[in-house]
Amino acid sequence: MAGAPASEKRQEPHKKSPARKGEVSIRWRLAVASRVLAAVIGGYLLAALASVCLAYFLPLLFQSSRAEAAVLSMTLSFLVYLPAVLWCFACRTPWRAWLGLLVPSAVLGAVYACARWLV
Repeated sequence: MAGAPASEKRQEPHKKSPARKGEVSIRWRLAVASRVLAAVIGGYLLAALASVCLAYFLPLLFQSSRAEAAVLSMTLSFLVYLPAVLWCFACRTPWRAWLGLLVPSAVLGAVYACARWLV
């Protein structure tokens, strides 16, 4: 087929790419949006529950006033919020990010609920 005309040469079909160069797929955009929501909402939930638990247990442990415990727990909640946000974007999947925030939040909520119920 060395002498065959160009019109007879077999042309390979174009491979369909999932996204054009410079274009982002909708799946990737939804994954990023889910991580942002997990960081904002889930991180806030975890930090708030950590703050509530600390404010409840610090006066019992260190014989401090409730006002000092509230201020200290609110300050320490920022140290909980930062790793929570970092966790959301370090995870391999958005599901793991949500799970990594909701499970500790559920544990903190259960600890606080049990402490309020028992005392």
